Amino acid sequence: MKKLIAAAVATSVSAIALADISITGSLKTNYTHTDYQSTATNDSDAFSHEGDLSIKGKSGDTSVVMNFGAIDGSGSAAATTGNIVSEDVYLTTKIGDVNVKMGTYDNGNNTLRASTRTPRASLSTELGGFSLSYLNGNGTSSSDANQNDEVGISTTLGGVSLGYTAKDGGETIKASTTVGGVSLSYLGLPSDTANKDRSYVELSTTLSGVGIKIGKAEAESSVKIEGDSWMGDFEGASDAYALDNGQDVTAVELSTSLEGNKVVFRNVSIDDVATKDTSFNKVIVTRPLASGATLEVTYTDLDDDGSTTTDSETLDIELAVKF
Repeated sequence: MKKLIAAAVATSVSAIALADISITGSLKTNYTHTDYQSTATNDSDAFSHEGDLSIKGKSGDTSVVMNFGAIDGSGSAAATTGNIVSEDVYLTTKIGDVNVKMGTYDNGNNTLRASTRTPRASLSTELGGFSLSYLNGNGTSSSDANQNDEVGISTTLGGVSLGYTAKDGGETIKASTTVGGVSLSYLGLPSDTANKDRSYVELSTTLSGVGIKIGKAEAESSVKIEGDSWMGDFEGASDAYALDNGQDVTAVELSTSLEGNKVVFRNVSIDDVATKDTSFNKVIVTRPLASGATLEVTYTDLDDDGSTTTDSETLDIELAVKF
């Protein structure tokens, strides 16, 4: 009987190995203390965690990806019941020289617009030094969320990476290069609707072991910046981080290594709407631990002209691990 059980286990393990399946994931858990300057707002202490699990199966040129997540601290059902929520489910494959991606997946964080996770399909190929792409989403309007009928082309000319996408309601323009050790990039979201253009410019370099990054995001008077990037998470935000139409964001980051720690300082200013200027400074210290986890401590000092109750100092302590 023992031999039969051992043979069955060995057969199942061998089948899993032959199926070319990989499982990866991550978990981070946070303690956050917020000290509000106004006596009208109580200070707060909060514990939260966020977990992700990714299962990938591969057969020849075809891959299937299933991503799952469980988030605590946002009132989600997954947090209170212990359920894992399905996020991305899609496949990638090739038909001749054409790459195909179909399913439900997130279109990724962006400096200017919010991310969305909806059913969509994309095709891409290479032709004469140009990358060509087509994407269609499961939507009925020209908002950021739907991504209908996007046709894109990208290439590199004279050391400059260029990308252009025509889509319902507007365009996406990208350009990036490096000159004399300085990296420059541009992202533009021109809109067919008046006063709804958005743009972002970034400069980064390293001087004497110190990384320097400067970013400027601008929005016209009838549209807001809803991006999630190093400058701040303004996507679906509330209070001081919920931007109004026409507000611009300027950020400066300095980073270096010190005694095995990565140390980052950021200053972010939000302006161009009367009485609603906001600024915050962040100091982030990240250290890999011998246990395989990573410890990150973030201090944030927030000054919000748009409210008398949101000025605050926040200390966030995070333990994170990837596997």
